[in-house]
Amino acid sequence: MKIYVIMKRTFDTEEKIIIQNGEIQDDSVEFIINPYDEYAIEEAIKLREAHGGEVTVLTVGVQESEKQLRTALAIGADKAVLVDIEELDEVDANSISIILATYLSKQEPDIILSGNVAVDGGSGQVGPQVAERLGIPQVTTITKLDIKEGVATVVRDVEGDQEIIKVSLPLLVTAQQGLNEPRYPSLPGIMKAKKKPLDVLEIEDLDLDVNEISAKTKTIDIFLPREKQAGKLLSGTVKEQAANLLSLLKSEAKVI
Repeated sequence: MKIYVIMKRTFDTEEKIIIQNGEIQDDSVEFIINPYDEYAIEEAIKLREAHGGEVTVLTVGVQESEKQLRTALAIGADKAVLVDIEELDEVDANSISIILATYLSKQEPDIILSGNVAVDGGSGQVGPQVAERLGIPQVTTITKLDIKEGVATVVRDVEGDQEIIKVSLPLLVTAQQGLNEPRYPSLPGIMKAKKKPLDVLEIEDLDLDVNEISAKTKTIDIFLPREKQAGKLLSGTVKEQAANLLSLLKSEAKVI
């Protein structure tokens, strides 16, 4: 079975976000594998253990992403691929999905896994766009996956309930929390990862024109949410409290 995992390098979730001149500062910031992608990597390894085959982890990013790819190899992936986009000025979900789909279209994967969302952008668009470009089925926010004789039985999270879907391979799924418990890299795994193949490709290697993958969206502003303020305790009769609340919603919160 040919198993591919789409992975993203993101800020460590413990990092403090600092914005200067309208840009997020990443100097001396610790980067990690996007947490939702860890579920995808773990599930890919479990599929290989059950069905045989090979797990390839794929990311689009800068050269520093090699560190996170090596971590994925230490966890248990067989191969890693980095498409270096350092030369590009602006990219968005559309750009990334074109690059990923162009590479994957030549690999004939049986199944592609990715995280449900990235903890930085949070759009959840890349995986579904890749599936659309490849012309294969997609199932998002999955919490269980079983494959038998080329057919996947998938359980997906739907706002507190579950939906069970049967779909033929090839298939793309996005992993939700609860799918599995990601394993940590072991010392032998870290040593083996140094010898596992990690291929670095440029945009030109995919026969893509830079103009083809230009961003379709533009970031207008970046800002931190307002600091939380202390709540107000309303007093008086219920009627007086209601009148006071209505006044505050109009004058202070400005929501009505």
